[in-house]
Amino acid sequence: MTKLVDLPSAQIEQLQALGLAVIKTEARAVDALSQRINGNFATACGYMLGCEGRIVVTGMGKSGHIGGKIAATLASTGSPAFFVHPGEASHGDLGMITAKDVVLALSNSGETAELLTILPLIKRQGVPLIAMTGKADSTLARNADIHIDVSVEQEACPLNLAPTSSTTAALVMGDAMAIALLEARGFTQEDFARSHPGGTLGRRLLLHIGDIMHTGDRVPQVNVRALLSDALLEMSNKGLGMTAVVDDQGRLVGIFTDGDLRRVLDRGLDLHHSTMQEVMTTGCTTARADQLAAEALQMMEEKKINALLVLDEQQCLIGAFNMHDLLRAGVV
Repeated sequence: MTKLVDLPSAQIEQLQALGLAVIKTEARAVDALSQRINGNFATACGYMLGCEGRIVVTGMGKSGHIGGKIAATLASTGSPAFFVHPGEASHGDLGMITAKDVVLALSNSGETAELLTILPLIKRQGVPLIAMTGKADSTLARNADIHIDVSVEQEACPLNLAPTSSTTAALVMGDAMAIALLEARGFTQEDFARSHPGGTLGRRLLLHIGDIMHTGDRVPQVNVRALLSDALLEMSNKGLGMTAVVDDQGRLVGIFTDGDLRRVLDRGLDLHHSTMQEVMTTGCTTARADQLAAEALQMMEEKKINALLVLDEQQCLIGAFNMHDLLRAGVV
């Protein structure tokens, strides 16, 4: 079993100092990028905006990991993209690149052998090549249609060897491209939600009341002439903390909630002889099945209520839900 090392105070201070030094070094590298948001950056974005196919991102090693993340960010923000491993590209995956695509190649040195191997093939296809490197005079940079400079003064590694500041700089530049393209495309919250249906934002913007409401026999409801004792039994069985009150045609005429029950008890009414018409609340807030669940949450918060009834166009009761249903759906 792994055990926690009991560090002396001097070593703790040293570790904290080293961590802080890394953050400061990488922060300087990121800050330097602001001078590189220039015409080349805009032209690269122009190629991506005009791309009729996909943005193909490629890179080896740590640059490849960063490239994969950039491709994922582009794809999720309205710019169709995918990552191709340059080593696999020379063994068949190059067929994934078509004449309608744009290639974004990452290499800090600009001399990565696997990228240079496929460089002539990319050029032969006439595919626009955007190079993101740390060396403007490198082979990859010179042969690219556009070069994006992501050079750094030094790596955060004390040996100045491990890719740290350079990978951070490349990642930030990739994010800058993705967000610039997002704005240029007019990408909206709803667009983002459609590509993230499993995330919190996706659930808030895509989930409708009809997707979460209780229907059929699970909807608590009693007739307007029913006794209060019958309503309490219905509320207990359905577990939503309320019941709808409907007429003979199933149209909503009122609601009875836990709060109404407390008021009834304060008035000393007889539970076995009082009818729903005497104790129900009329003019209650309702919802439609096609409304967003997030809208329902907003209504409930504004009205300070814990449940809503759902009606169709004929004002007939078709569903019900409460705050717990919104919680389970991940809307809250």
